[in-house]
Amino acid sequence: MITGTDIREMVEQALDEIRPFLQNDGGDITIVEITEDHVVKVKLHGTCSTCSMKPMTMKAGVLETIRRALPQVKEIVEVDC
Repeated sequence: MITGTDIREMVEQALDEIRPFLQNDGGDITIVEITEDHVVKVKLHGTCSTCSMKPMTMKAGVLETIRRALPQVKEIVEVDC
């Protein structure tokens, strides 16, 4: 059985795959929360927070990368905190 800690580690590993691309553009991403129903809440930093391509990055980049590692993830939600 996958625990909450395991899920967080798997999501972090998936984000580590795309983080260099975000950092090359002056941005970054951090996990804020992973809910019990497998919704991953993230915060975009730097230039990623204001980029016009943010919706595409979130869907095609972040969500797809995480789903490859953890198919049960239902959604990625950007939060401001």
